[in-house]
Amino acid sequence: MNTPADPPQDAALQALLGPAGQPRPWWRRRSVWAAAVLLAAGGAGTWWWLGQREAAAAPQYQTQTVARGALTVTVTASGTLQPTTQVAIGSELSGTVARVYVDVNDRVKKGQVLVALDDARLRDQVTGSRAALAATQAALAQARASAVEARDTLARLRDVFQRSGGQVPSGSEMAAAEAAAARGEANVASAEANVAQARATLSSNETNLAKATIRSPIDGVVLSRSVEPGNAVAASLQAVTLFTLAEDLAKMKLQVNVDEADVGQVKTGQSASFTVSAYPTRRYPAQIVRVGFGSTTKDNVVTYLSDLSVNNDDLSLRPGMTATATITTVQRQDTLLVPNAALRYTPGTGAAASAPKSGNIVSSMIPRPPGGTRTRSAGTDTARVRQVWVLDAGPGAVPRAVAVTPGVSDGRMTEVTSAELQPGMAVVVGQSAGGKP
Repeated sequence: MNTPADPPQDAALQALLGPAGQPRPWWRRRSVWAAAVLLAAGGAGTWWWLGQREAAAAPQYQTQTVARGALTVTVTASGTLQPTTQVAIGSELSGTVARVYVDVNDRVKKGQVLVALDDARLRDQVTGSRAALAATQAALAQARASAVEARDTLARLRDVFQRSGGQVPSGSEMAAAEAAAARGEANVASAEANVAQARATLSSNETNLAKATIRSPIDGVVLSRSVEPGNAVAASLQAVTLFTLAEDLAKMKLQVNVDEADVGQVKTGQSASFTVSAYPTRRYPAQIVRVGFGSTTKDNVVTYLSDLSVNNDDLSLRPGMTATATITTVQRQDTLLVPNAALRYTPGTGAAASAPKSGNIVSSMIPRPPGGTRTRSAGTDTARVRQVWVLDAGPGAVPRAVAVTPGVSDGRMTEVTSAELQPGMAVVVGQSAGGKP
């Protein structure tokens, strides 16, 4: 059953909705209010997105704590191990090898016979030289006897000449006697010279005979042997190497090639260590004993030959081994250290991104060129840097410059001195913007 509507209520509803058949005002339309709600929601979302974008674009700093510690600067060089004294044994004479008395790795003493040549011809030459010397010595004795006889004859004639008052002997006889005495003295001198020559020839032949037996000049070890019995040895301008001897393998030297960029840091007396392929896990101690002034150029690389003394008491090292040496050039204890990355770092435009931005929403939405972090290149000479950037604790902190004086560096850490920089401070080593380094 339908109940008629209350007349007063119908009148109020009609007044709100307006007369029947007339259009509603815009502010009473549902579509207008729905559009307003959507626009407000979109604006709030845009504002939130821009805030997130600004927060993401704020720079993030990577830091490292400054500390005191030890710093060691090293130089790496490679080379080969060699005996302290190495002797190449050759032959000054040509001939046939008769006997070989030693072999590789044999220990020899100074004066020990190593090899002997066939010396039959040399012995004959010595025998002939001795006979020639005996002949010249006999001739010398004969010449001396003749000279004595000539002097006696001259003395007798002079006595007669004085007794006779110059009457006898005649002048010609006196001249002949004086000439005979002079010839006797000359014959003696000539015979003496012949004896000296024969004696020198004998000595030379005896020396050659002695050289036919080759002896060791040092106490050492035979490293190599290149001769066998029956081999013909031909002596020329360059003696043939028959043996190679090392004086003492317990004391060796390591010859390394130091790069020209590092040779200024290497000094005599510096300590070093090295490894060889035969014992990769073992480090041998060494010491610099000489840094060469003469250079060697290979493939446009200039190096300087340097010698390191090596103790090889256990004889584990052998001549010719390739070694990689690490030379300690500088050592610092309890010094203030900063990473090299901190010396290369410079705050970039990203640091300004954390400051509040002014402007309207539209201007903030306009794309801008990317503002990257400006840092010093990796090749920057850290020795010329005079400041580092310190990040203090607390929200919103920005880097501040601190003056430093750099010292030596090992390529990763650098020694610095500073009145303001203290251990425990955080130095900036890098930064990122927008979540990207």
